[in-house]
Amino acid sequence: MITLHHLNQSRSKRIIWLLEELGVEYQIKAYQRDPLTRLAPPELKAIHPLGKSPVVELADQVLAESGAITETLIEQFAADELAPPVGTKDYNEYRQWLHFAESSAMVPSLLTLFLSMEPSKTEFLSGYAATELKKVMTYVDNALEGKEFLVASKLTGADIMMSFIPEILASIGALADYPNIARYYNKLQTLPHNQRASALEAEHQI
Repeated sequence: MITLHHLNQSRSKRIIWLLEELGVEYQIKAYQRDPLTRLAPPELKAIHPLGKSPVVELADQVLAESGAITETLIEQFAADELAPPVGTKDYNEYRQWLHFAESSAMVPSLLTLFLSMEPSKTEFLSGYAATELKKVMTYVDNALEGKEFLVASKLTGADIMMSFIPEILASIGALADYPNIARYYNKLQTLPHNQRASALEAEHQI
């Protein structure tokens, strides 16, 4: 049995979606953010020293980091379904997007989100975040031109990993600035296992 240690309103919803796509037996252990600090509760540190989510218990191993969890689970349970064949150009592009989600795309996205919560304007960070966000999201928007999915004309783990990015754009009111990302986001929301993941997350949120 796989155990997902899931924090509400976090990137670990992607792992719920992935587990639903895989059709494997799993359970969710849910944790709630502190309503004031928005941080994860200290109980998560008993599972992993960083006290962050997602964390997955798989057999006798504890795995952290969304990208590593996604790669590991797909390689073990659905290598022929949620990833292109290893050694192909599609596979290389798949891995690029899978890691892009937590690196190039995540930094300006989260920075912009956090700045939107600040009561006062910053001298440097606001301009930096806006510039980086536009650069990165324009790149993604152009890459999605004429596509339903990022790679190989089908859903892959890269799409599951990237799904958090348009969610952030929607939350800060910037999704309409990128029509291809908006179309992509709407497509992902129609997928049954993604809808199931949203429902499960809502069930586990106090």
